[in-house]
Amino acid sequence: MAIAELKANRANIEFYEDRVDLAAAFRWAVKLNWHEGVANHFSLAVNDDGTRFLMNPNQRHFARIKASDMILLDSNNPPAADDPDAPDPTAWGLHGSIHRHCKHARCVLHVHSVYATVLASLADSTLPPIDQNTATFFDRYIIDDNYGGLAFEEEGERCASMLSDPKKKVLIMGNHGVLVMGDSVADAFNRLYYFERSAETYIKALQTGQPLRVLSDDIARKTADELEGYPGQSDSHFNELKAILDDEKSDYKN
Repeated sequence: MAIAELKANRANIEFYEDRVDLAAAFRWAVKLNWHEGVANHFSLAVNDDGTRFLMNPNQRHFARIKASDMILLDSNNPPAADDPDAPDPTAWGLHGSIHRHCKHARCVLHVHSVYATVLASLADSTLPPIDQNTATFFDRYIIDDNYGGLAFEEEGERCASMLSDPKKKVLIMGNHGVLVMGDSVADAFNRLYYFERSAETYIKALQTGQPLRVLSDDIARKTADELEGYPGQSDSHFNELKAILDDEKSDYKN
């Protein structure tokens, strides 16, 4: 396809830049080993009240997802089960419920990444502030202790009911994985990146068998506030990740 024709086609795709950002997030989830077969799902709200959202197609490996592959859904209008563009039923149950009830959840990333899932498997899934990264999440996550099976509609509604506080943008899903929210793809991806690193640091610290050097609540809270207000970090991080994909001649933008 000629470059001019490709650009014209892209211009006609609704919410093209949003699609590109989501596609980049999927590709980097593979690079960072956050993917799991053809499971897990990311979504991004595209209207003011958050009820219309983009999501990855059902049963597509993250490594192959492109901007044009995203499906556009309405959380108030469930897709028919026989619709060829219908999302994974658990993706609809979880993300549809969140976008229907949580206007502040613009971007929602759900994965079963290794260290976050190990943390979610512990009897106590608290993430103590033992370094700067773990302190980022001080008083900014929720622990779900009531896993109820696959995230079909009822389970999705239950999870969404826990996410009313806009300040708490991480849901540690006990016996399951992690769900992270953000104001944009860049914001959510950056948060997930540091949460997985934080969980890895904590799990590896536990493996030493040595006492942990835990920050005081005051210092942890101060650090979290400072990092939350750090200018431009999420966007800069994500733009660099997209630039790497571009350097690699990735087809994620197609």
